[in-house]
Amino acid sequence: MPLMPKRTKFRKSHRGSRAGNAQRGTTVAFGDFGLQALDRGWMTNRQIEACRIAINRFLKRKGKVWIRIFPHKSITARPPETRMGKGKGAVEAWVAVIRPGNMLFEVAGVPESQAKEAMRLASYKLGLPTRFVVRNPHA
Repeated sequence: MPLMPKRTKFRKSHRGSRAGNAQRGTTVAFGDFGLQALDRGWMTNRQIEACRIAINRFLKRKGKVWIRIFPHKSITARPPETRMGKGKGAVEAWVAVIRPGNMLFEVAGVPESQAKEAMRLASYKLGLPTRFVVRNPHA
């Protein structure tokens, strides 16, 4: 089941601003290891699901996985070969807005080497650079 909001105030959204870095959700909060975004962009609900499947397949259902992002923004598209005008297109996908520093996924209950490999496999499903982060034991 793809991630999407249960209900929204408005069905269709503007593109919004890409500027700025992530202000919240930048540290490893739940697990022991995390995957952090280094660039800005959009991550579709399909990409998030593909990452989740890749992580769970590699970890063979051991440990716990947290998805720290959610696709709140609707993306519309027009049918191909359609003339200009006649309003905004239908909702095609839902995306999460990613800014540098956003924690995307977290993992706990597995060794660091396994977590690192799982995050590497997940990062291949994304269109933006990421890095592997270990929880700071002193924070």
